[in-house]
Amino acid sequence: MDLERARFNMIEQQIRPWDVLDLDVLALLSQLKREEFVPATHRSLAFVDMEIPLAANTEEALRNGWCMLAPRVEARLLQDVAPKAHEKVLEVGAGSGYMAALLASRAQRVISLEIQPELARMARENLQRAGIRNAEVREADGAKGLAAEGPFDAIVLSGSVHEVPQALLQQLKVGGRLAAVVGNEPMMRATFITRTGETSFTTTQPWDTVAPRLEHFPQPSRFHF
Repeated sequence: MDLERARFNMIEQQIRPWDVLDLDVLALLSQLKREEFVPATHRSLAFVDMEIPLAANTEEALRNGWCMLAPRVEARLLQDVAPKAHEKVLEVGAGSGYMAALLASRAQRVISLEIQPELARMARENLQRAGIRNAEVREADGAKGLAAEGPFDAIVLSGSVHEVPQALLQQLKVGGRLAAVVGNEPMMRATFITRTGETSFTTTQPWDTVAPRLEHFPQPSRFHF
């Protein structure tokens, strides 16, 4: 495979048409080697417009949401949450470590929480191999956030949730942003929540997508008759 041609096509045919027009983000996507964060068995899919399974058992990975997000979703989340060089970012759902790597390339420090031990280990090893020193992966339940290390300038949920827990919103600084994919299949919305005061928040939902579920977040009530 011509990796650089495949990377160029990914950016020009998938990412740019999805309104990712920030030149710094596009440059970062061309420089940070996405294929190095993909399991060897799926490396040929590194630039395909799909979610990539991160476990040896593909069906189990897809069923449990152990996947890398599609490239265009990663890129749009990065562009729209817009981390800055002085900011501290919390990520929930490390996966392979690629989103943490993207965030760390823009922010001062990233802490990424991953509930699955094997994924936490994979993400940690991938980040170390890529030489990224300002991103740390911790094995933890990200649904609770990380209050002891907060407040954060930005929180990114690398997966979908039915709703954003208040506990996470309370870990934002005033002026901080939270990015998540919210809703239920077949329709989910990219949701950006900005803390505007001690008890006030503003929300925008500028685009639609679908993403794997993050574990341990509240699910909608199911009524049985």
